[in-house]
Amino acid sequence: MKKFNNGEFNIKNLNEEVELFGWVQKKRNLGGLIFIDLRDRSGIIQIVVRPEQDFYDLASSLKNESVIRVVGKIVERESKNKNIPTGEIEVQVSELELLTTSEDIPFEITDDTTALEDTRLKYRYLDLRRNKLKNNILLRNEVLHFIRNKMYDLGFIEVQTPILTASSPEGARDFVVPSRNYKGKFYALPQAPQIYKELLMVGGFEKYFQIAPCFRDEDPRADRTLEFYQLDLEMSFVEEDDVLRVGEDIFYDVFSTFSNKKVSPKPFRRISYKDAIATYGTDKPDLRYEMLINDITDIFKNTEFTVFKNVLAEKGIINAIVVKNAADKYSRKNIDELTEIVKKRGGSGLAFLKFNEEVTGSVAKVLTEKEIEDLKKELKIENNDLVLIVSGKYKVVKTALGTLRVKIATDLDLADKDRLEMCIINDFPMFEYDEANEKWDFCHNPFSMPHGGAKAYEGNLEDILAYQYDFVCNGNEMASGAIRNHDLDLLAKGFEIVGYERSHVENKFKSIFTAFKYGCPPHGGMAPGIDRILMLIQDEQNLREVQAFPPNASGQDLMMGSPSELEPIQLEELGITFKE
Repeated sequence: MKKFNNGEFNIKNLNEEVELFGWVQKKRNLGGLIFIDLRDRSGIIQIVVRPEQDFYDLASSLKNESVIRVVGKIVERESKNKNIPTGEIEVQVSELELLTTSEDIPFEITDDTTALEDTRLKYRYLDLRRNKLKNNILLRNEVLHFIRNKMYDLGFIEVQTPILTASSPEGARDFVVPSRNYKGKFYALPQAPQIYKELLMVGGFEKYFQIAPCFRDEDPRADRTLEFYQLDLEMSFVEEDDVLRVGEDIFYDVFSTFSNKKVSPKPFRRISYKDAIATYGTDKPDLRYEMLINDITDIFKNTEFTVFKNVLAEKGIINAIVVKNAADKYSRKNIDELTEIVKKRGGSGLAFLKFNEEVTGSVAKVLTEKEIEDLKKELKIENNDLVLIVSGKYKVVKTALGTLRVKIATDLDLADKDRLEMCIINDFPMFEYDEANEKWDFCHNPFSMPHGGAKAYEGNLEDILAYQYDFVCNGNEMASGAIRNHDLDLLAKGFEIVGYERSHVENKFKSIFTAFKYGCPPHGGMAPGIDRILMLIQDEQNLREVQAFPPNASGQDLMMGSPSELEPIQLEELGITFKE
C-alpha cells in the first residue's frame, strides 16, 4: 500500500529511506545518470538511477506516463529547482519496479496543452493528470468539505433526495427515464430538489441541506452543463432576511477562505429587480465598474428629431451609457459592431456622440444645441467621452444597453479582476407578460410567496412582487431562492394565471397539495451553484474546467460514448419504438 506522497518530503527528510509510487512525468539521461520526474497526486519528486545499477536498462526504457514503484534514500540535490516544493532534494533509487507501461499518449500532459477540448474530454482521465485540472478538482473537494462543515455548524441536517422523480410542468426541459414496469410512463431527473425540500419542511426537519445534483435538458454553454451541483438548503419559520443572512455567510466565508481576491463585505448590497434592470439592463449586474444606464427621455420631450419623436409618440424611452475617455478608442467599424449587438437584442439601431472640442457622431447634426448641452450636464460629459444611445420599448432598450455595457467593459478591460463583488437582487416581479405567446408567465419561481399574500391579486398583475432573490457576483448568477408559498389557494391562483387549471396543478404537484393540508410551516431557501463558485475562485471561463467528467459543448460524453443507442431487447422491454 502506498504510504507516502511525493510532496510530503523536503530538505528536512535527508537520508530517509522511502518507498514511492507514481507516473513517469519526464525522463532525462545526463552523462549516464538517469533523472526521472516522478509524479503523484501531491506533485513531483526527482529520482536518480546510476549506470552501475542492475535496473538501469529498465530505467532507460521507461516511457512517459508509465507507472512505477521505487525505493531509495532522500539526498540533497546539487542543482536545486525553486519552482517545486521538493526542489532541494532527490531520491537515489535502490529498487525500481515497472507496474504498468503506457502507450504513446494522444496529447502531452502539460499545463499549457494545445490539445482541443474534445480531445481532452475524450481522454479525460489523462487530462485529469494535468496540474491545472487536478488542482481544480482537489479544490472542489476542499470547498465541499468546508461547506458541509459550515452547514453542520449552522444546525442544518444533510438529507439526500431521490434522483428518479416526476416531471414538472414548469422550468427547463426535463430529462426523462422510461419505466420498464409501467410502460408508457416515465420518471424524470430532478431539475432541483424543489418539492422534496419543501416536503422535508412539512416533515419537521426545519433546516435541511444537501450537495444536490441537478439535471436540465438545455443547450450547454460556458457556464451551464446538462448536469450540475448546487448547495440546496431550506429553512422553516423564517423571513427573507433570515435566508439572505445565511447566504451571505456562506458566500463570504467560502470566497474569503479559498480566493485571494477582495470579497464584498457583509451585508451585501441589495438591489431591487426593477432598479437592476433600469440601471444595469440585467438582473445579474457586474458592479466592478460604473457605466450606468441613464434615462435621457425628458431631454428630448420636445425634440424634432424624427426617430426620437416617433419613439416618444409610441410611449417608448431614450436611454444612454457614457463610456468615459473612450471616444478615440471606437472607430466607425467598432460602432457598427455595437450596432449589430443592439439589433440582435431587438433594437432598431444605435445612435452615438463623441465629445471633444467638436461634438461628432451619428446624431450630432440632428440634435439642437440645447439638447447637446442638456446631455453634457445630465451625463456629466468630459472631453473624449463616448455616448451610446438606444431608443424604443423599455425592455428592448434596457436589454440592449445592458449587453453593450458588458461588451464594452470586456473590450476596455474595465472590471477589477482582483474583486469578487457580490450583491443580492430581490423583489422580482411575480409574473411577466410573454408578448410572443400573448400570455402571462412566471418571472422566476412559481412556488414563491407574493408580497401581500392574497391581497396581491387584487391589483394589477405587473405590480405583484414576489419574495424571490438571487445572489450575483461579477455578473454571474450564483444562487436563486425564495420564501415559499405555503398557501394552497394562493399557489393554485398563481398557476391559473399562467394557464394551468387548479385540477391540473393539483395532479402534477399532488404531493405538495396533499402534504400542505397537514400543517405546513412558513419556509424558504436558496441554492448556491457549486460549479460557478469554483469557476470564480479559479478564474475559469468554462464550467467544464471545474467538473471531473463533464459532457462537451454539444452535450456528448466522448469518453463514455453517451448518449448512445439501446439494444433492441432493451427497447422491447421498455415498450419503445421510434418514428422515422
